Amino acid sequence: MVPMDKTALLETLECETGPSPQWSVIWLHGLGADGNDFMPIVPELVRPDWPALRFVFPHAPVRPVTVNNGVPMRAWYDIRDFDLANRADAAGVDESVARVEALIAREGERGVPAERVILAGFSQGGAVTLAAGLRRREPLAGLVALSTYLPLAPDVLQALGSTTGAEARRQPVFMAHGSHDPVVPLQAGRMSAKILRDLGVELEWHEYPMAHQVCAEQIGHLAEWFGRRLKG
Repeated sequence: MVPMDKTALLETLECETGPSPQWSVIWLHGLGADGNDFMPIVPELVRPDWPALRFVFPHAPVRPVTVNNGVPMRAWYDIRDFDLANRADAAGVDESVARVEALIAREGERGVPAERVILAGFSQGGAVTLAAGLRRREPLAGLVALSTYLPLAPDVLQALGSTTGAEARRQPVFMAHGSHDPVVPLQAGRMSAKILRDLGVELEWHEYPMAHQVCAEQIGHLAEWFGRRLKG
C-alpha cells in the first residue's frame, strides 16, 4: 500500500455567497457522509448583512472503520471502540488535522488569512475541528463543534495548557448537542465543553431536544454566533 500524503489537498465542494469573499468557512462532515451533507445549510444559515463567505466542504478519505466491521467508508479517523475514551485512533486524527491545516493554508493563498477562517464540523468532523483548532498557534476566527466531543483530550489539554496554547485559547467556540443523542452521549459533549471553559476558552453551549442531528433552532443560534464573529 502506498503511504498517504497527509498534506495532500482533499477533494472539496465550494459555495460562495458573494464576489471576492474575504471570509471562509471550512465544514467537516460526519462519519459515512461527504461534503454534500451540509451544503443545504448555507441558505438557512447566511444572513443578508454578512460579508461574502466562501464555504468549503471537504470529503473525508475512504478508510476501513473497525466498528463497521472494517468496511471502508468516508471517515476522518478509524473508530476502534464505542467507548469514547478509546474511540479515536491518534494517527487518523493527526492525519486529518494535517489535511485540515492544508485547507486553511490554501485559504491563505486565496487571500483569506487564518483570522478570517471559521472551522466547523459535525460529529466526527466536529471532533477533528476541536483537535485541529485547539492545537493551533495562529488563532482562527472561531470553531464550531456540533454533536461531538473532544478527542485525545490529554494531548489537546497539554497543548492548550502550554505557553504557546494561549493563542488557541483565544478562539471562540460554539458547541451544541442533542439531549437524546444515541451516537455521542450528551454527557460527553458537556464534559468537553467544561474542560475548555475551565481552560479559559470562550465557549457558547446549547442543548436541544433532538437526536444526532441539526435542528432549525440550532441554526438560528449558530447564525447569531456567526454574526458576532463576522462583525468583530
